[in-house]
Amino acid sequence: MSFETRDGRNWTPDYLISIDANHCIGCGRCFKVCGRNVMTLKGITEEGDLVDFDDDDDEIEKKVMVMDDQGACVGCGACARVCPTDCQTHAPASAEAA
Repeated sequence: MSFETRDGRNWTPDYLISIDANHCIGCGRCFKVCGRNVMTLKGITEEGDLVDFDDDDDEIEKKVMVMDDQGACVGCGACARVCPTDCQTHAPASAEAA
């Protein structure tokens, strides 16, 4: 699926389809540039469970970004451009469905 920009150039969106929790450092840069609330910050416990957390929660081993509303992604790629660890996977709509 491809679209056109305002001036008529072809553009194919690359949608965020996953975030690798093993590489994500929970910096929140992607969250800050996304105006669509596609992601949210979660905590990972010692057991590897994803949980909501408070900033003073002692049971959290690591903070990571996770998909919150995948359907809200417009495929702009802003999150990928600011990610310092390249922990996200993006794909065009046709590749995502495959």
